[in-house]
Amino acid sequence: MTALWYIPEPRCVFGYGQSMEHPKDGLTAFGPVHDHRQPKTLRVGAIGTPDGLRYLRQWVASIQGAVPVSREGDPKQSMFPGFEATFKCSWSEQPVASLAIDPKDIDEALRHADGHQRIYNTVGLYQSQIARYVTEEDYPVDMWFVVIPESVYERGRPKSTVPMAERTNQDEALSRKQAQTLASEPYFAFLEEVNKSAEMHRYARDFRDQLKGRLLASRAVIQVVRETTLAPHAFTRPNGAPARMLQDPVDIAWNLATGAFYKGGGQPWRLDGIRHGVCYLGMVYKKLDERSGSQACCGAQMFLSDGDGLVFKGAVGDWYSDETREYHLDEAHAEALIRKAIAGYHSQHGEAPKEIFIHGRARFNDAEWAGFQAGVPEGTALVGVRIKRNGLRKLYRDDRYTSLRGMAMPFSERMGLLWTLGFVPRLQTYQGREVPNPLLIDICRGDADLRTVMTDVLALTKVNFNACLYADGMPVTLRFADRVGRVLTAIPPELDPPPLPFRHYI
Repeated sequence: MTALWYIPEPRCVFGYGQSMEHPKDGLTAFGPVHDHRQPKTLRVGAIGTPDGLRYLRQWVASIQGAVPVSREGDPKQSMFPGFEATFKCSWSEQPVASLAIDPKDIDEALRHADGHQRIYNTVGLYQSQIARYVTEEDYPVDMWFVVIPESVYERGRPKSTVPMAERTNQDEALSRKQAQTLASEPYFAFLEEVNKSAEMHRYARDFRDQLKGRLLASRAVIQVVRETTLAPHAFTRPNGAPARMLQDPVDIAWNLATGAFYKGGGQPWRLDGIRHGVCYLGMVYKKLDERSGSQACCGAQMFLSDGDGLVFKGAVGDWYSDETREYHLDEAHAEALIRKAIAGYHSQHGEAPKEIFIHGRARFNDAEWAGFQAGVPEGTALVGVRIKRNGLRKLYRDDRYTSLRGMAMPFSERMGLLWTLGFVPRLQTYQGREVPNPLLIDICRGDADLRTVMTDVLALTKVNFNACLYADGMPVTLRFADRVGRVLTAIPPELDPPPLPFRHYI
């Protein structure tokens, strides 16, 4: 019979050096981890329609004091003490900068039949004002709330369409293929209309991803939020029911407030017991589009022992194989990418990391691993770990709940299964509907202790600072890989952003 391990729940460090399992418990009792860089005041900018700006002010005012739970006695819910009481940082309901957009301008932009033009123009309404403020105004903003009406959410997605009766007529002529073809023809390339249309088609058809991508050059950190999230009472159906299903107000308060504190430069908590000098790299790949064949953009997310991270963009190349359905770098680009990451670590710590764990969804081939090894300085241990969801084996118990989160089943000294989802005693439940699938943990390159690697992976499920959750099901190194990849490919490849903190991408 295969032996099972239990890996104890990782703990997080909060104020006064105290550690607890649940971020909400630690923040409520002790506040954020002590660090001289923690902000004392959150300088928030806001952009949206006049109604959207008003909804944001009202919502910020509502979290100045305690937000009660909706279900007394439910261990899954925790009262929100109020923003300043929780984070030891003030947040005025009046934004540092308040940029208004005329709803008529949004409506006009959203009527374009062509999806690329529709989203490009809508993003421009927000991006241009934020970029202008960053360039021209003196008073700094730590992060921006981008408040969008439902129309932007509904028509700003990749497959959104506009009803025929609401479409404008002036831009029906050029499709994506036509615009790109004409722009490449010398007889037409000089035409402003052709060039403008072709340029729009080089950006992703996704409002959120394109806005984040276009703001990387301005280094503006944003949180996109829907008006219906901030003011659900203002959006109801004819029968009085809410227009959309939402989390309870207390959960929205926890998640948005934690994300705002982090994006504004704060660190809510850090992991307890992580070894000094260790860093984790999560590989990011994203096809440029479905017609690009094997062409893909690569990148890496580097996470330090404190849970914060940097994103590095690599080169665009033929990284995808239709035969294996996997992404792999060549030796030269693998070396260049890891050198970028090590330089980023050195700039923060003044030395190279002692250990680097590279997390990916596929095994590393010989060429890319040789590149990674060539880019690592002497004295730095390099380990490659394949992590992927595995549904071939499940763990059952004779009880109403599933097995514990943290259970592990080793197959060898280098491979095993880890259950990052499961019953959590603190929550008195398993937050899922089906028997959880484990993660396959495979030390495919380098040498490391399997239990140590699994312990690190379990800990990395607790540093999603974009919300305030007990834990995620995936480590942060891979949890946001797709989202980071979408932002990197939302803008033309030649727009090469510098290494930026992770908060710019989520």
